[in-house]
Amino acid sequence: MRRSRIAVFVTSLLLAAGAALTGAASAHGAQLAATGGYVALGDSYSSGVGAGSYISSSGDCKRSTKAYPYLWNAAHAPSSFAFTACSGARTGDVLAGQLGPVNSSTALVSITIGGNDAGFADVMTTCVTSSDSTCVSRINTARAYVDSTLPGKLDSVYSAIRTKAPNARVVVIGYPRFYKLGTTCLGLSETKRSAINNASDHLNAAIAQRAAAHGFVFGDVRTTFTGHEICSGSSWLHSVNWLNIGESYHPTAPGQSGGYLPVFNSAA
Repeated sequence: MRRSRIAVFVTSLLLAAGAALTGAASAHGAQLAATGGYVALGDSYSSGVGAGSYISSSGDCKRSTKAYPYLWNAAHAPSSFAFTACSGARTGDVLAGQLGPVNSSTALVSITIGGNDAGFADVMTTCVTSSDSTCVSRINTARAYVDSTLPGKLDSVYSAIRTKAPNARVVVIGYPRFYKLGTTCLGLSETKRSAINNASDHLNAAIAQRAAAHGFVFGDVRTTFTGHEICSGSSWLHSVNWLNIGESYHPTAPGQSGGYLPVFNSAA
């Protein structure tokens, strides 16, 4: 009985500590919102491809009002908000066309980048249309790129952000694992699904390492997407959509609000 009471007490302390930390993160985000501008950079995972409700003026960039940057802006009303994330963006695209609004008064920056550099679309196309061995081979090529070339490209982007916004809090957000394993699921084999998930982990590790080297915060969405992968029965990710192939393997609106937004809230 005594052990049970101690366990309950310890659990209560841990929950209270967790709530305090979450509250502190939210308060910090609100303070940033009040004192400086927010700029949302990156690729389709930040622009909101797959979430619908695209802003017509964003064209092929497909910026969504249901994407986590737009939702955060609506909740916190920063002094300024620039949404330059764009579908298909690579590191070079961020450097060439997204950093215009970033300046010394920018207080908060978010970014997802690196997946397209590593050949995300081609990897998924290969794995959907080819054999297990061809899929794994293509993934191994992507992993080699992540090890040899991507870190330098990420460094270029992160250094440019810090130069333009020396005082900003920069939140670098990763990518989810795509598949629930160990369950019956139509489509890709378990071999392919496992290789894809492992590749996502490998990419996230590389991104997190370079973000930390620049003093940035890494937001890991694998935690919030657990239980909501493809094949989970409650997926927050689109599977292959032959009618709208560009939305395949991107977060749905619930994936943005339930998967990405809470991670950004905690990190901001």
